[in-house]
Amino acid sequence: MSTYSRTGTRNGGRTSGLAIAGLVCGIVGLLILPIVLGPLAIVFGAVALRQTGSAMAKWALGLGVADIVLMIVMFAVAANNGGAFSWHFG
Repeated sequence: MSTYSRTGTRNGGRTSGLAIAGLVCGIVGLLILPIVLGPLAIVFGAVALRQTGSAMAKWALGLGVADIVLMIVMFAVAANNGGAFSWHFG
């Protein structure tokens, strides 16, 4: 249950905006621009983890690492195909 201080602000159960930003960057980075969004997810997740220690921050870190691994795999496939890589959904 949340408690309120004298000023009327709510204490406890607060979600970090950085954790949310990292999670969004990690999820979107799986689909587009993993080279940019992966490191952003890691930075946002690490700062949020240090501040709050929330599970959402841990997920942001994990998805950021997955984005970077995906990027490395895409570069390796492109290098083996003569520099060409195509990405198709469906």
